[in-house]
Amino acid sequence: MAKTLALLFGVVFLLIGILGFVPALAPNEMLLNIFHVNAAHNVVHLLTGVVALLAGMGGVGAARTFFRIFGVVYGLVAVLGFVVGDGLLLGLIANNMADTWLHVVIALVSLIIGFVPSGGTTASAF
Repeated sequence: MAKTLALLFGVVFLLIGILGFVPALAPNEMLLNIFHVNAAHNVVHLLTGVVALLAGMGGVGAARTFFRIFGVVYGLVAVLGFVVGDGLLLGLIANNMADTWLHVVIALVSLIIGFVPSGGTTASAF
């Protein structure tokens, strides 16, 4: 399951990264008129998508590790988003409250995928 979800996350993040560069879908750097994006934000999505795809292709262990790290990182990004509010994270990445709340959801889902036992017959998830 983690492997398939990593591949799915990879495709979605690549798609979001690409769509962020399409002016018709991101007028005034507002993807779908909801999420504040800029070139740096889009590149982060593209890189995340590539890493997720590689993790998914690497197997279940790699996918679970990806989601564990990804969940922690996105959780930290969400906290930073609440601190910064509408503005630039680390002086580079566009952010607004819609982004921040989406990062919270992504972090929670990722942590669940990464840490909750899959229910399979393997002796250890680590």
